[in-house]
Amino acid sequence: MAGDPALLAHGVGGRQDLPITLADLVVAAALTLVVTFVALGLLWREPRLDRDAAGGRPVPERLAGLVDAPAFRWALRALGLLAAGWFCVGLFAGPDTPDNPTAGALYVLLWVGLVPVSLLFGPVWRAVNPLRTVHLLVALAARRDPARGVRELPAGLGLWPAALTLFGFVWLELVAPDRATLPVITAWLAGYAVVVLGGAALFGAGWFDRADPFEVYSALVGRLAPIGRAADGVLVWRNPLDGIAGLRSRPGLVAVVIVLLGSTMFDSLSNAPAWLRFSQENGLPPAVTGSAGLVAVIGVVAVAYLVATGAAARVGRAGPAGAGDPAGGVESRRVPGELAHSIVPIAVGYVVAHYYSLLILEGQRTVALLSDPRDTGADWFGTAGWQPHTTLVTPSGVANLQITVIIVGHLLGTLLAHDRALYLFPRARAVAGQLPLLALMVAYTVAGLLLLYAG
Repeated sequence: MAGDPALLAHGVGGRQDLPITLADLVVAAALTLVVTFVALGLLWREPRLDRDAAGGRPVPERLAGLVDAPAFRWALRALGLLAAGWFCVGLFAGPDTPDNPTAGALYVLLWVGLVPVSLLFGPVWRAVNPLRTVHLLVALAARRDPARGVRELPAGLGLWPAALTLFGFVWLELVAPDRATLPVITAWLAGYAVVVLGGAALFGAGWFDRADPFEVYSALVGRLAPIGRAADGVLVWRNPLDGIAGLRSRPGLVAVVIVLLGSTMFDSLSNAPAWLRFSQENGLPPAVTGSAGLVAVIGVVAVAYLVATGAAARVGRAGPAGAGDPAGGVESRRVPGELAHSIVPIAVGYVVAHYYSLLILEGQRTVALLSDPRDTGADWFGTAGWQPHTTLVTPSGVANLQITVIIVGHLLGTLLAHDRALYLFPRARAVAGQLPLLALMVAYTVAGLLLLYAG
């Protein structure tokens, strides 16, 4: 994370806090996945999840009316602008010291905090995104349709811009020299604003859905929220697995989920004593070593995923027949994108496991500092003397939470992959086609647990 030592304290759990040995835990987690796979093969023989995201139970009319009301939407936009303005007070007028809340607001409250908020309420960043609001206001002032730009979005662009901007952010968060300092944060945010607002001016508001790293991140996680939109736009309560099963394959989706998963794995690796010694003793600048390590870990995660999904397509005999055809299968080249949704709960599990204590402890500290971003002795929100509460952060509690969310994330990924395999592959080969995916899930689980407790 950022250069402030407080921001480096991702977790307080460790091997000594595990209820069983790490070796036993790894074996138990792998066996849990295998048993789950066998049970699914025996009991879950037809696709059950709503791939079209058409279902759900409509929320009460009053709640739907409130959420869809123009006044409520503008209130959220105004809240986003106010929060961005207050953030800029610390960014441009605050001291470049650990008492400035800017780094914590960006790396903790926004990046990490988006996960639990999106898990509860859906893609919230789209509703409060200050850059989207600025673009909308400029378009309204110019009497132009914000959805239209100078040029049409290229049909095959997909989420590739978001994959690049996400990589840019995780590089800033994990590798960039002096990444907690105001000049570095300001430079990155300026580049981010130019790319996002410039693209929106060129291609219209649809650019935010394709390129804004925070919007895409929130939208992916928000697919697991218990509330969402049905295919006709109606606000509904839904099975979160139906929500993520409705994630459509498109160009760049695989890259986005791999960057999210790989970067979190690298963050675990970068705190391991062996990596720290290697970084200090290899004679290269830390930024060079860190960049190479980040790219390497993301690359390993990507290769493992592509090899597993490619093998699944071959074993499952995916071919030219239409998707869902019991006699045929889906085209092999589409299989990685069709299964990418199964990686999302795994990535979310790693994020929660890795950053839980950081969000609780450093999040409270950042909220306290936001009461006086200029460090003048003021107390705008009455929280300046707030001391972080540690009740929810104990070594054994964090260790148990980390184990639970990582294993649950992989179990959900296995379930999602199983249901989609029943849709993709001929029925007679669907279970066999999942064997490479099971091997992938076991490998990710073992690697994640070893990395998490290596630090």
